[in-house]
Amino acid sequence: MPKNAHNEAAQHHENAAKSHRTAAEHHGKGEHEAGKKQSSIAQEQSGKANEASKSAHGKSQQQK
Repeated sequence: MPKNAHNEAAQHHENAAKSHRTAAEHHGKGEHEAGKKQSSIAQEQSGKANEASKSAHGKSQQQK
């Protein structure tokens, strides 16, 4: 069970990283509105990744 939880957390982190990179690309091109929107999505995904990581850690602790 913990392995699946960690894989899920990793997927959330990857999604957040992709959104952060996309936001950076938009900002770099001067597309600030699109970058701002993507930054908000990235922030949301980062929160999900954080919660998934905490959950996976908790599940790992229960297995000991």
